[in-house]
Amino acid sequence: MMSLETKELTLGQKQRYNRHLILDGFGKEGQLRLLNAKVLVVGAGGLGSPVLMYLAAAGVGTLGIVDGDVVSISNLQRQIIHGTPDLDVPKVDSAEKRIHEIDPEVKVEKYNTYLTEDNVLDTIRNYDFVLECSDNFSTKYLVNDACIRLGKAFCIGGITRYSGQVMVHAPGTACYRCLFPEPPAEEDVEPGSKVGVLGCIAGMLGTVQATEAVKYIARVGEGLTNALLTFDALSMQWMRLDFCKNDSCSCCSKINK
Repeated sequence: MMSLETKELTLGQKQRYNRHLILDGFGKEGQLRLLNAKVLVVGAGGLGSPVLMYLAAAGVGTLGIVDGDVVSISNLQRQIIHGTPDLDVPKVDSAEKRIHEIDPEVKVEKYNTYLTEDNVLDTIRNYDFVLECSDNFSTKYLVNDACIRLGKAFCIGGITRYSGQVMVHAPGTACYRCLFPEPPAEEDVEPGSKVGVLGCIAGMLGTVQATEAVKYIARVGEGLTNALLTFDALSMQWMRLDFCKNDSCSCCSKINK
């Protein structure tokens, strides 16, 4: 198998990814890692939109998209990968179209469905990194548990009202359940459809998620592991909460023993 060092970029790729290639610590090897990577994005909505667009622009070779919804007019306030002409179109199709406008060479694998206990392992299995960008806790825990079981790195993001949060897991580090052992009670969850969300914070948190995926794949910098990054738009404050892997975690402690 040819090593990354001996592979060559095409002239078009050298021009497209020039700012990565001249970036100290990134360079050709980092770009080739992106081009060879497979990344799965769960949810093509508020967070998934900037994630997919930036990963496509960065040169991730294969992008998987999981979403069983269609585009509605209330999505357009924050789900910037979709437009008015895409109303009633499956989100995976609308997202694929925009990705190929950014970079026609990106391979898109579409899953016009929702993740369930029956399909999550087979869906995630062949990807190098998973980004959880849904708007519900059941999917976040489903992704966490499946990725831990398969030894996959992943990033979970969430937004509501004026705030958001992001965390990253790499094998051996704390998982979502280490910090939040169980999902909140259904009656305690305030859906965005009832309480609202400031549209532009989807971009702020989604780009953090995309950045963490690029860093992990290209092997640059330190990942946002064993930490929760929160953002409050009203005060324009970011806060990082560091926490330890829970040796009694119901999920990752069992897998890693």
